[in-house]
Amino acid sequence: MGLGKALAVKLLQLYNGERIPASKLNHPLIVELIAEGVIIDLRYGRSKSLLFIPLPASLDDFLFNRFAIANLGAYIDALNQEELSRALLVQHASDSKTKNVRVFKGFLVNCYQPIQAELGGNPIVIYPPAGTFQFIHDFERFILQPDVTVVSVENAENFSLIGKQQYLFKGLRTLFVSRYPQNKSKDLVKWLTGIQNLHLHFGDYDFAGINIYLQEYKRYLGVRTRFFIPPDLEILIARHGNKKIYDSQKANFTLEAVEDPEILQTIALLHKYKKGLEQEALIWL
Repeated sequence: MGLGKALAVKLLQLYNGERIPASKLNHPLIVELIAEGVIIDLRYGRSKSLLFIPLPASLDDFLFNRFAIANLGAYIDALNQEELSRALLVQHASDSKTKNVRVFKGFLVNCYQPIQAELGGNPIVIYPPAGTFQFIHDFERFILQPDVTVVSVENAENFSLIGKQQYLFKGLRTLFVSRYPQNKSKDLVKWLTGIQNLHLHFGDYDFAGINIYLQEYKRYLGVRTRFFIPPDLEILIARHGNKKIYDSQKANFTLEAVEDPEILQTIALLHKYKKGLEQEALIWL
């Protein structure tokens, strides 16, 4: 579920230093932000309280990790533009069933080496400065050179710090794409099914990560995709794996008719050590 405009506006007010009565922010996400310490609930009197954000950067981190929102103000502007496009469409349409125009479409890309590509028939170079990403809006006309491997990254921290993980992809020309935001449009998967480049999925080494690969990528891309296995995966799981991940996920995982050697290898290691490995561990090795 995405972040609605009304709540986003309230969060921006808090972000900018305002204090808002708790009675005006009754939402499950606010409860979670209070529990995480991002929002402080300052109580006065017997039943009144004010909400405020002491460290705005903590909200930036939360919104990026949860919703892939890098700039809350820009996100709200995009929602306003989408509403305007819908209003104009309704105004000029005689058919009440005319479809909505979705303005904010596309996906984030990142890389640690220049990647030449084509967008709308024009050559471009993908090479975001450190601390930034590039957003591909017109993805239907976004074409990579044939030797570029597309790597979908499951978790936001790995995507944002991909330069620290280039040791994993030596010898490959790689463009990294963010799994988020994954909305009903499935822009990333639509783009991947329309190109011929090889695809790797770089995710968590646990049952949930395997399921994401199988359901979101393998079922659409077939033999053109692989589950990425880092060097020494067995050693990594043995040393850095988490038993709680294995215990919480094993009962809900059912192996389909899969022949991918990478998947079978990973499942065997999970059962052998009874641990799961979050991909964030590979950032700091």
